[in-house]
Amino acid sequence: MALPDDLHRALTDVARVPRLLVASDFDGTVAPIVSNPSDARPIPSAAEALAALAALRETTAALISGRARRDLTELSGAPAEVHLVGSHGSEFDATFLDAIDDSARALLVDLEQTMAALAARYPGATIETKPVSVTFHVRNAAPEHAQEALDAALAAVRDWDVHVTEGKAVREFAVIDTDKGEAIELLRRRGEADAVVFFGDDVTDEKAFRRLSGADIGVKVGSGDTRAAYRVDAPDDVAVALQVLHDIRREWLGA
Repeated sequence: MALPDDLHRALTDVARVPRLLVASDFDGTVAPIVSNPSDARPIPSAAEALAALAALRETTAALISGRARRDLTELSGAPAEVHLVGSHGSEFDATFLDAIDDSARALLVDLEQTMAALAARYPGATIETKPVSVTFHVRNAAPEHAQEALDAALAAVRDWDVHVTEGKAVREFAVIDTDKGEAIELLRRRGEADAVVFFGDDVTDEKAFRRLSGADIGVKVGSGDTRAAYRVDAPDDVAVALQVLHDIRREWLGA
């Protein structure tokens, strides 16, 4: 499987910067979208390439996902060298929950109860409760009722102090603001990265693409409007891109 020529050239150049950060979304990016979210697993070659990048010197690798970090840890199978950031860039470790006040915790309970009651009205709709949000899924709902269910979920909390994120067959309602772009910047600073490569497929990834500049590379997976400068078709292409990055960088580093 060959990458687009312009992307291959860009990856070849960025692989040779002194310090590099390589980050990716999980679902729809290194892991194919599946009907049951708990069945999602990364493409083995993608997981192996990301782990291999993390093992190189002067190279940081990360997964930044809307998943709760505990779930991302279990599903990704990533080694400790790969940084895992959950909750759309907010959850670096368990201590982030210390910043959630009592009112936000109470709001999360209300969200869960409201969304569960609403999901019961639409066969196939489900909810996923995370540390700071509740996601309303309609991927398995009847197609003719999916948008109606999403709109009903939004209407149910229209006057609530929640942050709404649109996704593919989902709406997520968070009690704090979340931003994958903030996570990118924090990882960039921690690793003193000279350039960032970020792969993403969904609306939430646009916050990360928006932060990229200079030598950075953003790669959109699949169709849809994007701020990313490059595009590939599917997670299999991401696996190839990660392998290309690793091989060129390893040779350049003399590793």
